Amino acid sequence: MAAFSRADRADDAALLAGLALRDPAVSAAFVRRFQAPVFGVAVGITRDPVLAEDIAQEVFLRAWGAAASYDVRRASVLTWLLTIARNAAIDAVRARRSTPTDVEVLDQLVQDTLAPPPDLQESAVHRLETELAVRRLHGLAPEQARAVVLAVLGGCTAAEVADREGIPLGTAKTRIRTGLRRLRELLPQSEAEVDRA
Repeated sequence: MAAFSRADRADDAALLAGLALRDPAVSAAFVRRFQAPVFGVAVGITRDPVLAEDIAQEVFLRAWGAAASYDVRRASVLTWLLTIARNAAIDAVRARRSTPTDVEVLDQLVQDTLAPPPDLQESAVHRLETELAVRRLHGLAPEQARAVVLAVLGGCTAAEVADREGIPLGTAKTRIRTGLRRLRELLPQSEAEVDRA
C-alpha cells in the first residue's frame, strides 16, 4: 500500500517514467490522475460516452506503449496525453462516419473553439492548457484557424475543408499545413507562459 500512495504523490513526468517501467502501482495512479481529462476530450469529440470509454482505454494503452519515447521538452504529460486522446477520438469518429458531419455541427464547433474561452469548471491545469490552446488559435489568421479547427477538431479531410469553405483543395491544404506549423511555432512561447503561471 505504501508504494501505491507514493505513486499517487509523484509528479506527472515521474508517473509516466514509472509507466514506461511497467510498474502496476504507477500505472493505476497514472490512470486515476488522467482519466477524467482523457475521457472529457474523447466524449467532447465523439459525443458518445460509450465510445469515449473505449477511446480512453485505447489512449492509456497507447501511452503505456509510447511512455519511453516521451520528451518532457516538447510538451507537458497532460498535453501529450490529450493529443493522443484527440487523435484517437478523431480516428474513431472518422471510422464511424459514413456521411460528412452536419454543417450546423461544424459551424458550432468552429464558433465554440474560436470564441473567447468559457469559464470551465475543470482542473486549473486543464483550464490553463485549454486557454493557451485557444489563444494560439487566435494567433492564426482567421482562415487558417477555421481550417485547423475543421480538420483537427471537426475531423474533416482537406477536401471536406475545401468544399465547406468554398476554396480550392490546394488552398485548403496550405491553410491547414500553415496553421499547424504556426501553432507549433507558438508552442514554446505558450509553454513559457505555463512555466510563469
